[in-house]
Amino acid sequence: MATERPDEEKRETRVQDLIHGVGGGGASPVQSPTRLGPTRFSEVAGDQIRDTRSNFIGSILSWINGDPNRSLKNPVKRAKRKRIRTAKTAACVIGLVAFFIFVNWFMLSQLHEGRAWLRRGFSKKPNLNPKPNHNPKPNQNPDPNPSMKRVSVKVSASVQHGEKKKMGKPKKTYNGTYGRLLAYAAHALAEGQNKIEPKELWREPKDQALAWKPCADQRSWKPSDGKNGYIMVTANGGINQQRVAVCNIVVVARMLNATLVVPKFMFSDVWTDASQFGDIYQVEHFIKYLSPDIRIVKKLPKELQSLDLEAIGSLVTDMDVVKEAKPGFYMKHILPLLLKNRVVHFFGFGNRLAFDPIPFQLQRLRCRCNFHALNFVPKIQETAAVLVRRLRDSGSHLAPVDPYLVGPKFASFILDKKAGPLHKASKYLALHLRFEIDMVAHSLCYFGGDDAEKMELDAYREKHFPTLANLTKTKKMPSPEDLRTEGLCPLSPEEAVLMLAGLGFNRKTRVFVAGANIYGGNKRLAALTSLYPNLVTKENVLSETELQPFKNFSSQLAVLDFIACAASDAFAMTDSGSQLSSLVSGYRIYYGAGKMPTIRPNKRRFSDILLKNNTIEWKVFEQRVRKNVRQTKHVLVRPTGRSVYRYPRCKECMCNED
Repeated sequence: MATERPDEEKRETRVQDLIHGVGGGGASPVQSPTRLGPTRFSEVAGDQIRDTRSNFIGSILSWINGDPNRSLKNPVKRAKRKRIRTAKTAACVIGLVAFFIFVNWFMLSQLHEGRAWLRRGFSKKPNLNPKPNHNPKPNQNPDPNPSMKRVSVKVSASVQHGEKKKMGKPKKTYNGTYGRLLAYAAHALAEGQNKIEPKELWREPKDQALAWKPCADQRSWKPSDGKNGYIMVTANGGINQQRVAVCNIVVVARMLNATLVVPKFMFSDVWTDASQFGDIYQVEHFIKYLSPDIRIVKKLPKELQSLDLEAIGSLVTDMDVVKEAKPGFYMKHILPLLLKNRVVHFFGFGNRLAFDPIPFQLQRLRCRCNFHALNFVPKIQETAAVLVRRLRDSGSHLAPVDPYLVGPKFASFILDKKAGPLHKASKYLALHLRFEIDMVAHSLCYFGGDDAEKMELDAYREKHFPTLANLTKTKKMPSPEDLRTEGLCPLSPEEAVLMLAGLGFNRKTRVFVAGANIYGGNKRLAALTSLYPNLVTKENVLSETELQPFKNFSSQLAVLDFIACAASDAFAMTDSGSQLSSLVSGYRIYYGAGKMPTIRPNKRRFSDILLKNNTIEWKVFEQRVRKNVRQTKHVLVRPTGRSVYRYPRCKECMCNED
């Protein structure tokens, strides 16, 4: 379970008690007609302040009004005292006004003196190389404040050279190269080839991870008859976005008591892949496994196939559904349409269902679909088993996730039957380098390619992301420097290899790089391959013949990357917003039995470290990078509103045995 912090909770309770009053139970404040209930400050310090204020005001009123116990029966004396009281009041007012005028004059004079001092400091031309004067003239007074003089000299020198002084730290710039740090990394890796790697690189650091077990396969409801109509879906995006869309639409079908037609995938000019659901996932397993939850058919009944869905208003695009819509949206807007026309087609469906609030059983169905119902087709499983076996160098063990990724049949193929019991498999690190041109262009970041890079990425945005391209022309967008400072840029190959070296991965480590068509090609990968020569991709692990069935099918090739990453001994992501990284890390949590570590750098903090490229020492760099990653390795229960695909540690998906 998640690490509890009782001490912090107790401190928060004590703070609430102080604010709302002891005995209030830390709930709402106890109110009186004039003020909030008593607190420690109001009972002690506040009463003292009020008493002092009352005595002071009372003494003034007493001086003005005189003794209230005096007899005022004589009208002459009464009129005289009234005139005296009026005179005293006028004198008090005049005195107060004079006091405020004096205070204002004093403050303004100090301000003018400060400005005059600054003008004198700036106007005097400094001598940047003064010669020591050991024999001052008799009339030459020694400087009473030499430190102040040094400050004045520095400021005026800055102005002399035309430097623009700003408050705060100077803004660091990024030029796309890390020559100095890369040289340090190469030297450190060469010297430490025989050093033992930090243990936490290859294992989960928290024992609490062992307590979480998969349980999304448990059901406690009756099957849905789907009598309200049929739901069709055409999912957009790449294979990972489409996987999320499929699980979301399964939940929507159950919610609306509708029959789901086997999903279809939209062709994208970015992915250029015509693969359909049945080319990637086992259709029969999908239908059978979810039959206790929803009714699924392969196609619409004949009487509904001829309907013009757009004409009757049953075509619902992703523009019609708000992002992460709540269940109420579907019940209010989609259910009446379904009951009226008997069919609704979600076209371009994606991330259109909220993660919270969702009823417990519907959330569990979401997890059940992702982790149990979507099995890859045998063609993919077999090739992926070959890939994993070679990456492990014919190992003699299976990872916990293997049977779920490639199926029991091909999982046994990963083992080398000739390997003896003493044979030790090679560990490998999977690195998802999300640095394809679509990601680079969409990020609006700069990666050191000068004007040629800018023109190429602008042209790509115009063609593939026209809405974003138009926004860059009509609205002021964040600068590349600001995006990088906020950690919103994907890590480049150079930045990724610096992270690995800083964490302490040995030069001999086998690194599997996931991702197709890295922007910049082999030239951009040079930093990675020079520091980690055992770097491989699926293209040089598998033969041309083995890859032939997947050529021109980017989604199916992406599945091979998904399986190799999920089965790795350690997985490093470079962009936490990537769907592949999110799904892989969630899969490793769900099936990894607390033994499959994932490296998630805090990119905002990592960016701050990298911006010190020209000054930071390697030892300091290592310490800060390791601290950065160590702070992200917490065993957390899924935060409210976050993805169950990425954070399956929640009561809907997993059971905690502590």
